[in-house]
Amino acid sequence: MGLMDYLKGQFLEIIQWTDDSRDTLSWRFPDEDKEIKRGAQLIVRESQVAQFVYLGQFGDTFGPGKHTLSTDNIPILSTLKGWKYGFESPFKADVYYVTTRLFTGNKWGTSNPIMMRDADFGIVRVRAFGTFDFRIVDPKLFLKEVAGSDHHFRLDEFADTMRSRLVSVFSDALASAKVPVLDLATRYSEMGEALLPVINPAIQSKYGIEFTSFILENASVPPEVEAAIDKRSSMSAIGNLNDYVKFQMAEGMAKGGGAGAPAEMAMGFAMAQEMMKSTNLSPGGAPPPLPGAAPAAAAGAPAAAPAAGGSGLPEIMTPAQVAEALGVTEADVIASIDSGDLKGKKIGAAYRVTRGALDEFLKH
Repeated sequence: MGLMDYLKGQFLEIIQWTDDSRDTLSWRFPDEDKEIKRGAQLIVRESQVAQFVYLGQFGDTFGPGKHTLSTDNIPILSTLKGWKYGFESPFKADVYYVTTRLFTGNKWGTSNPIMMRDADFGIVRVRAFGTFDFRIVDPKLFLKEVAGSDHHFRLDEFADTMRSRLVSVFSDALASAKVPVLDLATRYSEMGEALLPVINPAIQSKYGIEFTSFILENASVPPEVEAAIDKRSSMSAIGNLNDYVKFQMAEGMAKGGGAGAPAEMAMGFAMAQEMMKSTNLSPGGAPPPLPGAAPAAAAGAPAAAPAAGGSGLPEIMTPAQVAEALGVTEADVIASIDSGDLKGKKIGAAYRVTRGALDEFLKH
């Protein structure tokens, strides 16, 4: 009787795992150097998967339920073991339980800024953090790439293991989706949901996990980029070039102390208006002088020949020439054309503005 008890103690008859930790992702059944016998009961509970591993190779996978181990339900293991006549004798193998339920509220973040190429601002350093929910969908891939042979793999270990990997996937997703820095910094609450379909395929194919939620709680950029974003928002609110120049003048005056700066802006604006007026000559008349120029010749005197290169603007101008005359950017000019404030013609992919249209624009 003592011998029978001894022999019975050398075999595993029931294999099961009850998880009360709520933070365990995978757990290896402690076989205590015992062998699994034919007819042993394998119990797999809801939100669990049991994975057999033999000599480092993945065997059969079992979902929820009570399974009686036999040749019929362990075909992969039978092949790995090389059983000619099926599962007859006891054997040793590792049994890993993997939790498949949803794990929520997991934090992620960039410990260092990531470099992002943006069409408007060039190379920008971005910091971001948020939360994500996930579940394991491929136990074999998860054990191979994430948990390894750890006998008890927990969420804190998962966070340490995946932190840099998640940031890498997030960076790749931003690059492939071509998300503008302006949207990332001002609409980050919407970005997480938009990036989820881009991030999920990479996460699932590499690590066997699926994100059900990816939330970007905050994204920050360097102060100089924030200032540029604020400036652009102010320009958008203004609407046209004429008001933009006035806004710049008012902004300079509000700063105080530098009276010369707003004065220079005002003079530049006045010069642009005068240059336009100077090209609209009345019959027999001479162009009016620019601010600070010498008085015009007396009536009836012959008009002076224009300086080399012409002091006025051409009859037909490009947006770049208009921008140079007004002291603004070419993008501002195009935006004003598109909005209808400045009349212009689009020929193919290029814009052209007449001198008369610019003169009319400056009158309003």
